[in-house]
Amino acid sequence: MEVPERIVIDSEKCAGKPCIRGTRLSVDFILELLASGWSFTQIQEEYEIEKEDILAVLQYAHKIISEEDVFKIST
Repeated sequence: MEVPERIVIDSEKCAGKPCIRGTRLSVDFILELLASGWSFTQIQEEYEIEKEDILAVLQYAHKIISEEDVFKIST
């Protein structure tokens, strides 16, 4: 899978979680903020990142989900 340019995965940063380049802000943290109702503007101002960083987080999450295989398990 191709990772958006603004997202980095480094085993020595954020325990290997995908993060926004040049920060210690993980993709899952930004997604949690968005899911909690934070606006792009609030996130940008609080964490001094750009709109394009947040869009890269969403693009990365989309790629992960779209490439996921889902199987129905009978019980």
